Amino acid sequence: MKRTLRVVGTLVFTGLAVAYLVWKIDLGKTVDVLQETHVGWFLLAIAIMVLTVPPMAVRWKWLLAAQGMHDRVAWLTRAYFVSYTAGQILPTAVGGDAVRILEVSRRHPGRTVTNTAIVLLERGLGGAATVLLGAVGFVLAIGRYDVGAYLWVEGAFVLGTVVLGFLFFARSARPLLARCAPIARALRLEAPMRAFYEGVHAYRSRPRLLLGVFALTLCVQAVRILAIWATAKAVGIDESPRLYFVMGPLFFLVLLVPFTLNGFAVREAFFVSFLGGVGVDADTAFAAGFLFFLVTVALAIPGGVVLLWEGVRAGTRARVEHG
Repeated sequence: MKRTLRVVGTLVFTGLAVAYLVWKIDLGKTVDVLQETHVGWFLLAIAIMVLTVPPMAVRWKWLLAAQGMHDRVAWLTRAYFVSYTAGQILPTAVGGDAVRILEVSRRHPGRTVTNTAIVLLERGLGGAATVLLGAVGFVLAIGRYDVGAYLWVEGAFVLGTVVLGFLFFARSARPLLARCAPIARALRLEAPMRAFYEGVHAYRSRPRLLLGVFALTLCVQAVRILAIWATAKAVGIDESPRLYFVMGPLFFLVLLVPFTLNGFAVREAFFVSFLGGVGVDADTAFAAGFLFFLVTVALAIPGGVVLLWEGVRAGTRARVEHG
């Protein structure tokens, strides 16, 4: 039933985005815009995204080390790139997170629930940092950009972040969660959910660690917003970086919706909708969104190379062992 709902949700969500794009753009004009892409700006966008991966591996290392799991930043960076490769065919960031959990669990057997808690905590802190950047973005937008329609999206994520933070870190939330125990027990989910909760709640006593991870995430997200700016510059959109500090956080939050494959159509629809609100024509905005898709594809290439190399090595080793 759950899988059916996910498939239906994916088809409906993607179908609506495609229909919106068909209504708004002229494919011929979009192709003309893409043919005039400034390659230097496009390569800058790719470089920004690639160079921000190691800092993300560092924050992951900090969270793992706090639970007694020690891994090198180089290996965690490799796992991140592999997760981006998986994210090309799995639902948005959720699929990549599942791959990271699997990768680390293989190195630390018996810690799958803890690893899941760590990755989701990392994702939650990332979402909180993005929400904060979004708040800054709206302050920057006052009097310059009309983005009032997106306040509802931002507000929903703010509310969700506050609720999740309360449930996982406030001791006063435990009586509320205890009332859900009979339901979880009936569904045979009580044990894993309890272990997951304890895995996240354990960080409550490490405020300096959480603050450090949050600060690093905030910096990474801010730099990654410049990749959107560079992508837009590549197709001739000459707007101040200020605009993208309004747009970027919302874009990152929208891509967390787990009903699309690598943000297909939703990403481009968001570019068309948002940039259209500040006077950018639909064809150019769509081209910018499509180029950002190519940036994510480029981000997945290192992981694909790693998997190919490891597969070749494993095959060679097997042939040697069997004479």
